[in-house]
Amino acid sequence: MEGVFFNIDNGYIEGVIRGYRNGFLTSNQYLNLTQCDTLEDLKLQLSSTDYGNFLSSIPAEGLTTSVIQEHCSDKLFNEFNYIRNQLSGKSVKFMDYITFGYMIDNVVLMITGTIHARDKGEILSRCHPLGWFDTLPTLSVATDLESLYDTVLVDTPLAPFFKDCFDNADELDDLNIEIIRNKLYKAYLEDFATFVSEEIEEPSKEIMLELLGFEADRRSINVSLNSLQSDDISDDLKRSLLPNLGKCFPVVTGMLSKAHDFESVRAALGNVYEYRSLLENGNLEDQFYQLEMELCRDAFTQQFSISTVWAWMKSKEQEIRNITWIAECIAQNQRERINNYTSVY
Repeated sequence: MEGVFFNIDNGYIEGVIRGYRNGFLTSNQYLNLTQCDTLEDLKLQLSSTDYGNFLSSIPAEGLTTSVIQEHCSDKLFNEFNYIRNQLSGKSVKFMDYITFGYMIDNVVLMITGTIHARDKGEILSRCHPLGWFDTLPTLSVATDLESLYDTVLVDTPLAPFFKDCFDNADELDDLNIEIIRNKLYKAYLEDFATFVSEEIEEPSKEIMLELLGFEADRRSINVSLNSLQSDDISDDLKRSLLPNLGKCFPVVTGMLSKAHDFESVRAALGNVYEYRSLLENGNLEDQFYQLEMELCRDAFTQQFSISTVWAWMKSKEQEIRNITWIAECIAQNQRERINNYTSVY
Protein backbone atom coordinates (compact mmCIF):
# COMPACT_ATOMS: atom_id res chain seq x y z
CA MET A 1 0.00 0.00 0.00
CA GLU A 2 2.91 2.37 0.69
CA GLY A 3 3.57 2.77 -3.06
CA VAL A 4 0.00 3.64 -4.05
CA PHE A 5 0.27 7.40 -3.55
CA PHE A 6 4.02 7.79 -4.17
CA ASN A 7 3.64 8.86 -7.79
CA ILE A 8 1.37 11.77 -6.90
CA ASP A 9 4.25 13.84 -5.52
CA ASN A 10 7.39 11.95 -6.46
CA GLY A 11 6.68 9.83 -9.54
CA TYR A 12 8.13 12.33 -12.01
CA ILE A 13 11.31 12.79 -9.98
CA GLU A 14 11.86 9.06 -9.64
CA GLY A 15 11.63 8.84 -13.43
CA VAL A 16 14.16 11.67 -13.82
CA ILE A 17 16.54 10.02 -11.34
CA ARG A 18 16.35 6.70 -13.15
CA GLY A 19 17.01 8.56 -16.39
CA TYR A 20 20.10 10.12 -14.79
CA ARG A 21 21.15 6.65 -13.65
CA ASN A 22 20.99 5.37 -17.23
CA GLY A 23 23.44 8.14 -18.11
CA PHE A 24 26.20 6.78 -15.87
CA LEU A 25 29.38 5.80 -17.70
CA THR A 26 29.41 2.18 -18.88
CA SER A 27 32.36 -0.22 -18.67
CA ASN A 28 33.05 0.31 -22.39
CA GLN A 29 33.08 4.08 -21.93
CA TYR A 30 35.50 3.74 -18.99
CA LEU A 31 37.69 1.58 -21.24
CA ASN A 32 37.70 4.32 -23.86
CA LEU A 33 38.63 6.93 -21.24
CA THR A 34 41.55 4.86 -19.93
CA GLN A 35 42.95 4.57 -23.46
CA CYS A 36 43.19 8.33 -23.94
CA ASP A 37 46.68 9.79 -24.36
CA THR A 38 45.89 13.42 -23.52
CA LEU A 39 43.26 15.40 -21.65
CA GLU A 40 42.02 16.68 -25.01
CA ASP A 41 41.30 13.05 -25.99
CA LEU A 42 39.50 12.58 -22.67
CA LYS A 43 37.37 15.65 -23.38
CA LEU A 44 36.46 14.22 -26.79
CA GLN A 45 35.48 10.86 -25.32
CA LEU A 46 33.35 12.49 -22.59
CA SER A 47 31.49 14.49 -25.27
CA SER A 48 29.96 11.23 -26.55
CA THR A 49 28.57 10.36 -23.10
CA ASP A 50 25.80 11.89 -21.00
CA TYR A 51 28.21 14.72 -20.10
CA GLY A 52 27.94 16.07 -23.67
CA ASN A 53 29.88 19.19 -24.61
CA PHE A 54 30.22 20.49 -21.05
CA LEU A 55 33.91 21.27 -21.70
CA SER A 56 33.41 22.88 -25.11
CA SER A 57 34.25 26.37 -23.85
CA ILE A 58 37.62 25.27 -22.41
CA PRO A 59 40.61 25.70 -24.76
CA ALA A 60 43.19 22.92 -24.99
CA GLU A 61 45.83 24.93 -23.09
CA GLY A 62 43.40 25.62 -20.23
CA LEU A 63 42.26 22.02 -19.83
CA THR A 64 43.45 20.60 -16.49
CA THR A 65 42.29 17.91 -14.09
CA SER A 66 40.85 20.49 -11.68
CA VAL A 67 38.90 22.15 -14.51
CA ILE A 68 37.39 18.80 -15.54
CA GLN A 69 36.48 18.01 -11.93
CA GLU A 70 34.94 21.46 -11.42
CA HIS A 71 32.76 21.20 -14.54
CA CYS A 72 31.63 17.67 -13.63
CA SER A 73 30.66 18.93 -10.15
CA ASP A 74 28.79 21.88 -11.67
CA LYS A 75 26.74 19.46 -13.77
CA LEU A 76 25.88 17.45 -10.64
CA PHE A 77 24.97 20.66 -8.79
CA ASN A 78 22.61 21.79 -11.57
CA GLU A 79 20.91 18.40 -11.76
CA PHE A 80 20.48 18.28 -7.99
CA ASN A 81 18.90 21.73 -7.94
CA TYR A 82 16.57 20.79 -10.79
CA ILE A 83 15.37 17.78 -8.78
CA ARG A 84 14.93 19.82 -5.59
CA ASN A 85 12.91 22.47 -7.44
CA GLN A 86 10.44 19.83 -8.63
CA LEU A 87 9.68 18.45 -5.18
CA SER A 88 7.33 19.51 -2.40
CA GLY A 89 6.54 18.69 1.22
CA LYS A 90 8.65 16.16 3.08
CA SER A 91 10.68 15.37 -0.02
CA VAL A 92 12.08 18.94 -0.03
CA LYS A 93 13.19 18.55 3.59
CA PHE A 94 14.79 15.24 2.61
CA MET A 95 16.80 17.06 -0.07
CA ASP A 96 17.76 19.75 2.44
CA TYR A 97 19.12 17.07 4.78
CA ILE A 98 21.37 15.83 2.00
CA THR A 99 22.92 19.31 1.70
CA PHE A 100 23.62 19.59 5.45
CA GLY A 101 26.61 17.22 5.16
CA TYR A 102 28.19 19.50 2.56
CA MET A 103 27.49 22.51 4.79
CA ILE A 104 29.42 20.87 7.63
CA ASP A 105 32.39 20.23 5.32
CA ASN A 106 32.32 23.85 4.13
CA VAL A 107 32.19 25.23 7.68
CA VAL A 108 35.16 23.09 8.74
CA LEU A 109 37.06 24.05 5.58
CA MET A 110 36.50 27.76 6.25
CA ILE A 111 37.56 27.51 9.91
CA THR A 112 40.67 25.46 9.07
CA GLY A 113 41.67 27.87 6.32
CA THR A 114 41.17 30.85 8.62
CA ILE A 115 43.36 29.55 11.46
CA HIS A 116 46.10 28.77 8.93
CA ALA A 117 45.84 32.27 7.41
CA ARG A 118 44.84 31.03 3.96
CA ASP A 119 43.45 33.40 1.36
CA LYS A 120 39.69 33.81 1.82
CA GLY A 121 38.97 33.74 -1.91
CA GLU A 122 40.94 30.52 -2.34
CA ILE A 123 39.03 28.84 0.52
CA LEU A 124 35.63 29.91 -0.82
CA SER A 125 36.49 28.56 -4.26
CA ARG A 126 37.08 25.14 -2.72
CA CYS A 127 33.73 25.07 -0.89
CA HIS A 128 31.16 22.63 -2.24
CA PRO A 129 28.28 24.46 -3.99
CA LEU A 130 25.66 22.18 -2.39
CA GLY A 131 26.85 23.30 1.06
CA TRP A 132 26.73 27.03 0.36
CA PHE A 133 24.78 29.40 2.61
CA ASP A 134 24.64 33.19 2.73
CA THR A 135 26.77 33.73 5.84
CA LEU A 136 29.51 31.26 4.85
CA PRO A 137 32.03 33.97 3.78
CA THR A 138 31.77 35.65 7.21
CA LEU A 139 33.11 32.55 8.99
CA SER A 140 36.61 33.90 8.46
CA VAL A 141 36.11 36.61 11.11
CA ALA A 142 35.48 34.24 14.02
CA THR A 143 38.28 33.56 16.48
CA ASP A 144 36.59 31.04 18.78
CA LEU A 145 33.68 28.60 18.55
CA GLU A 146 31.18 30.58 20.63
CA SER A 147 31.59 33.78 18.59
CA LEU A 148 31.43 31.64 15.46
CA TYR A 149 28.09 30.25 16.59
CA ASP A 150 26.61 33.50 17.90
CA THR A 151 27.52 35.67 14.90
CA VAL A 152 27.21 33.25 11.98
CA LEU A 153 25.90 29.75 12.56
CA VAL A 154 22.93 30.44 14.83
CA ASP A 155 20.75 31.31 11.82
CA THR A 156 21.81 28.37 9.66
CA PRO A 157 20.26 24.86 9.49
CA LEU A 158 23.37 23.55 11.27
CA ALA A 159 22.60 25.43 14.52
CA PRO A 160 20.87 22.46 16.29
CA PHE A 161 23.88 20.23 15.63
CA PHE A 162 26.22 22.52 17.58
CA LYS A 163 24.68 21.97 21.03
CA ASP A 164 27.27 19.32 22.02
CA CYS A 165 30.27 20.96 20.35
CA PHE A 166 31.23 23.53 22.95
CA ASP A 167 32.91 21.16 25.40
CA ASN A 168 36.70 20.86 25.18
CA ALA A 169 36.85 23.39 22.37
CA ASP A 170 38.11 26.56 24.02
CA GLU A 171 40.46 27.29 21.15
CA LEU A 172 40.21 26.51 17.47
CA ASP A 173 43.20 24.30 16.71
CA ASP A 174 43.43 21.36 14.31
CA LEU A 175 42.48 18.72 16.88
CA ASN A 176 39.47 20.62 18.20
CA ILE A 177 38.27 21.39 14.69
CA GLU A 178 38.39 17.68 13.82
CA ILE A 179 36.48 16.88 17.02
CA ILE A 180 33.87 19.50 16.11
CA ARG A 181 33.55 18.03 12.60
CA ASN A 182 32.89 14.53 13.96
CA LYS A 183 30.42 15.75 16.60
CA LEU A 184 28.55 17.70 13.91
CA TYR A 185 28.42 14.66 11.64
CA LYS A 186 27.26 12.46 14.52
CA ALA A 187 24.41 14.86 15.34
CA TYR A 188 23.57 15.29 11.65
CA LEU A 189 23.39 11.57 10.85
CA GLU A 190 21.34 10.80 13.96
CA ASP A 191 18.92 13.66 13.20
CA PHE A 192 18.65 12.58 9.55
CA ALA A 193 17.91 9.00 10.66
CA THR A 194 15.23 10.26 13.06
CA PHE A 195 13.62 12.29 10.27
CA VAL A 196 13.65 9.27 7.95
CA SER A 197 12.17 7.01 10.65
CA GLU A 198 9.35 9.41 11.51
CA GLU A 199 8.54 11.13 8.21
CA ILE A 200 9.51 8.86 5.31
CA GLU A 201 7.31 5.94 4.24
CA GLU A 202 8.41 2.42 3.43
CA PRO A 203 10.24 1.16 1.40
CA SER A 204 12.30 4.39 1.35
CA LYS A 205 12.66 4.27 5.13
CA GLU A 206 14.31 0.85 5.23
CA ILE A 207 16.70 1.63 2.36
CA MET A 208 17.69 5.08 3.67
CA LEU A 209 18.32 3.82 7.20
CA GLU A 210 20.68 1.21 5.75
CA LEU A 211 22.49 3.86 3.66
CA LEU A 212 22.75 6.24 6.63
CA GLY A 213 23.86 3.34 8.84
CA PHE A 214 26.72 2.61 6.45
CA GLU A 215 27.73 6.29 6.51
CA ALA A 216 27.72 6.17 10.32
CA ASP A 217 29.79 2.97 10.36
CA ARG A 218 32.33 4.48 7.98
CA ARG A 219 32.77 7.48 10.23
CA SER A 220 33.01 5.31 13.36
CA ILE A 221 35.73 3.14 11.82
CA ASN A 222 37.69 6.14 10.51
CA VAL A 223 37.48 7.96 13.87
CA SER A 224 38.67 4.88 15.77
CA LEU A 225 41.63 4.40 13.40
CA ASN A 226 42.62 8.07 13.31
CA SER A 227 42.43 8.40 17.10
CA LEU A 228 45.07 5.67 17.51
CA GLN A 229 47.65 8.30 16.56
CA SER A 230 46.58 10.75 19.29
CA ASP A 231 47.06 10.45 23.04
CA ASP A 232 44.80 13.46 23.67
CA ILE A 233 41.54 11.61 22.95
CA SER A 234 40.08 9.69 25.89
CA ASP A 235 37.75 6.70 25.54
CA ASP A 236 34.76 8.82 26.65
CA LEU A 237 35.55 11.55 24.14
CA LYS A 238 36.01 8.98 21.38
CA ARG A 239 32.67 7.38 22.22
CA SER A 240 30.98 10.79 22.01
CA LEU A 241 32.21 11.09 18.41
CA LEU A 242 30.77 7.75 17.20
CA PRO A 243 27.20 7.84 15.79
CA ASN A 244 24.49 5.84 17.53
CA LEU A 245 23.30 3.99 14.43
CA GLY A 246 24.51 1.52 11.85
CA LYS A 247 25.60 -2.10 12.01
CA CYS A 248 28.40 -1.22 14.46
CA PHE A 249 25.98 0.23 17.03
CA PRO A 250 25.88 -0.52 19.93
CA VAL A 251 28.26 -3.45 20.56
CA VAL A 252 31.05 -2.78 18.07
CA THR A 253 30.83 0.98 18.66
CA GLY A 254 31.61 0.39 22.33
CA MET A 255 34.54 -1.85 21.41
CA LEU A 256 35.90 0.71 18.94
CA SER A 257 35.78 3.48 21.55
CA LYS A 258 38.04 1.40 23.81
CA ALA A 259 40.42 0.22 21.09
CA HIS A 260 43.98 1.50 21.54
CA ASP A 261 45.78 -0.40 18.78
CA PHE A 262 45.17 -1.62 15.25
CA GLU A 263 44.57 -5.22 16.28
CA SER A 264 41.80 -4.16 18.68
CA VAL A 265 40.03 -2.30 15.88
CA ARG A 266 40.41 -5.31 13.59
CA ALA A 267 39.00 -7.63 16.28
CA ALA A 268 36.02 -5.32 16.86
CA LEU A 269 35.17 -5.20 13.14
CA GLY A 270 35.30 -9.01 13.05
CA ASN A 271 31.91 -8.95 14.77
CA VAL A 272 30.23 -7.35 11.72
CA TYR A 273 29.99 -9.69 8.74
CA GLU A 274 30.24 -6.94 6.10
CA TYR A 275 33.35 -5.39 7.69
CA ARG A 276 35.22 -8.47 8.90
CA SER A 277 37.82 -8.35 6.11
CA LEU A 278 37.90 -4.55 5.74
CA LEU A 279 41.36 -4.12 7.25
CA GLU A 280 42.90 -7.24 5.76
CA ASN A 281 43.98 -5.93 2.37
CA GLY A 282 43.79 -3.01 -0.01
CA ASN A 283 43.11 0.66 0.53
CA LEU A 284 40.47 1.24 3.24
CA GLU A 285 38.88 4.22 1.50
CA ASP A 286 38.55 2.31 -1.77
CA GLN A 287 36.88 -0.58 0.03
CA PHE A 288 34.39 1.83 1.61
CA TYR A 289 33.63 3.26 -1.83
CA GLN A 290 33.08 -0.26 -3.17
CA LEU A 291 30.67 -1.13 -0.35
CA GLU A 292 28.85 2.17 -0.86
CA MET A 293 28.37 1.51 -4.58
CA GLU A 294 26.95 -1.95 -3.81
CA LEU A 295 24.37 -0.38 -1.48
CA CYS A 296 23.51 2.27 -4.07
CA ARG A 297 23.02 -0.37 -6.76
CA ASP A 298 20.68 -2.25 -4.42
CA ALA A 299 18.73 0.96 -3.72
CA PHE A 300 17.82 1.27 -7.40
CA THR A 301 16.22 -2.18 -7.42
CA GLN A 302 13.29 -0.87 -5.35
CA GLN A 303 10.41 1.06 -6.94
CA PHE A 304 8.49 3.97 -5.34
CA SER A 305 11.45 5.14 -3.25
CA ILE A 306 12.88 8.62 -2.66
CA SER A 307 16.10 6.91 -1.50
CA THR A 308 17.12 6.70 -5.17
CA VAL A 309 18.05 10.41 -4.91
CA TRP A 310 20.72 9.62 -2.28
CA ALA A 311 21.90 6.58 -4.27
CA TRP A 312 22.17 8.65 -7.45
CA MET A 313 24.07 11.44 -5.65
CA LYS A 314 26.65 9.09 -4.15
CA SER A 315 27.03 7.19 -7.41
CA LYS A 316 27.52 10.41 -9.37
CA GLU A 317 30.13 11.62 -6.91
CA GLN A 318 31.99 8.34 -7.33
CA GLU A 319 31.82 8.70 -11.12
CA ILE A 320 33.34 12.19 -10.83
CA ARG A 321 36.13 10.79 -8.62
CA ASN A 322 36.74 8.13 -11.28
CA ILE A 323 36.95 10.69 -14.10
CA THR A 324 39.26 12.87 -12.00
CA TRP A 325 41.49 9.88 -11.21
CA ILE A 326 41.75 8.88 -14.88
CA ALA A 327 42.45 12.50 -15.89
CA GLU A 328 45.15 12.81 -13.21
CA CYS A 329 46.82 9.58 -14.34
CA ILE A 330 46.83 10.83 -17.95
CA ALA A 331 48.21 14.24 -16.94
CA GLN A 332 50.99 12.68 -14.83
CA ASN A 333 51.64 9.82 -17.28
CA GLN A 334 50.87 7.18 -14.64
CA ARG A 335 49.38 4.66 -17.08
CA GLU A 336 49.99 1.66 -14.82
CA ARG A 337 47.59 3.06 -12.18
CA ILE A 338 44.86 4.34 -14.48
CA ASN A 339 42.55 1.36 -13.87
CA ASN A 340 42.55 1.78 -10.06
CA TYR A 341 39.05 3.31 -9.92
CA THR A 342 35.85 2.04 -8.31
CA SER A 343 33.25 0.95 -10.84
CA VAL A 344 29.80 2.51 -10.38
CA TYR A 345 27.68 0.22 -12.56
